[in-house]
Formats: sequence, C-alpha cells, structure tokens
Amino acid sequence: MSAATLKRVRKICLELPEAVEKEAWGGPTFRVKKMFAMYVDDHHGDGRNALWIKSTADDQDVLVDSDSERFFVPPYVGKNGWVGVRLEKDRVDWEEVAELVEDGYRLIAPRRLVERLDEE
Repeated sequence: MSAATLKRVRKICLELPEAVEKEAWGGPTFRVKKMFAMYVDDHHGDGRNALWIKSTADDQDVLVDSDSERFFVPPYVGKNGWVGVRLEKDRVDWEEVAELVEDGYRLIAPRRLVERLDEE
C-alpha cells in the first residue's frame, strides 16, 4: 500500500463532516453511517491501488466510458453504481477524486450533514 496515496485518500475522506475510517475486507473504508468509499490495495493482483466510490449507475457509465484506463466498475459493488478510480502516481487528478468522494458522501449522508457541508 502506498503510504502517501493512502494518506491523501484519508485527508479527502475524513475532511467530510462526521466521516470515519473503519477497517473492513482487509482495507480502509470511509463511512458516515454507511460506506461511501473504500481504498483497495493491489486491486485483484494487478499491482494497482484504487478507490471505490459510491456513485450512481449513470455517473458510473459516463466515467468508465470517458476513460476506462482510470475508471472501472468494481466487483461486488459495481452493480449498485459504485465506480473504481485507479490511483496511479502520474494519472491521479486529486481534485477530481475529491469531487467524486464528496458526491459519494452526499448520496448516503444524512441531510443535516449534507446541509453542513453546503455551509462550509
């Protein structure tokens, strides 16, 4: 696991109101009641780190169709609209990752937390 990559993912996820990290399935997951992101080290033995993010099926389709080298449909949760983002050193647009994480958070966070996020 790239310590620097995970550190950056943690910063993005844990800056969201009441977000917490919980170890599950051998890696860090990020939640606010429900899970909105999951860091996956060495995704299925391909040597790539990835972040799986709660999304909608429509957004998943748009992202994967736009760049299937960076975005993918993750196993298990992909059928529910989640999108995978490969976190390769030179190809990561961290601003885009932060936007996708916030979008995923908004899909599952209680209204009061989304309102708090909008106030910031």
